[in-house]
Amino acid sequence: MQFSPPLQSATLIKRYKRFLADVMTPAGETLTLHCPNTGAMTGCATPGDTVWYSTSDNPKRKYAHTWEITQTQQGAFICVNTLRANMLVKEALQNDVIAPLTGYSVLKSEVKYGEERSRIDFLLQADDGRNCYIEVKSVTLAENEYGYFPDAVTERGQKHLRELMSVVAAGDRAVVFFAVLHSAITCFSPARHIDAKYAQLLNEAKNKGVEILAFKAELSADMMTLNEPIPVVL
Repeated sequence: MQFSPPLQSATLIKRYKRFLADVMTPAGETLTLHCPNTGAMTGCATPGDTVWYSTSDNPKRKYAHTWEITQTQQGAFICVNTLRANMLVKEALQNDVIAPLTGYSVLKSEVKYGEERSRIDFLLQADDGRNCYIEVKSVTLAENEYGYFPDAVTERGQKHLRELMSVVAAGDRAVVFFAVLHSAITCFSPARHIDAKYAQLLNEAKNKGVEILAFKAELSADMMTLNEPIPVVL
């Protein structure tokens, strides 16, 4: 995924009201960016970090600029735009980059399913009738090279795991896919210290046949590519 037009850089002043951030451009101008991330963004929003942002030409937008990537003062690149996770996974699926998820002829997005009225991120379908339900989660929380999800208690994420277990019980394939969008992360674990219930359900889901995959993106201010599997430690 190439950023076109190219991203621009600024220095982070502060993030506030969850969806807003103030930055200082190299020319000394203060801009307010839209922050498309509802999470805690722990370690991703330290004042003084470099922010890489995109600019929309939509005149109806209140805030024309969108925070895409953080480049930390330690040199790590982090994609904070959670919408990019699904875009990267879709691109990888279409290009057959994710070996465990090849062999399907149809790719659908945002399909309604489940008893708890959910929408699956991706549904793969094969010519022989096989179905594979894929739930995507964006991983940006890093501690000592470990990536963790979630970065806050997530009842929605817990619901998704219950739904995926039901999918397997009904005879279909189910995958929870952790898209690791932090260059310093080398392996993934559930954030038991943040959401013990989610970690418990993830273990239960694995034991009941839900597959757990974690793939890391190659990140820069120019492009992003999801292509590297990393270990999952439960």
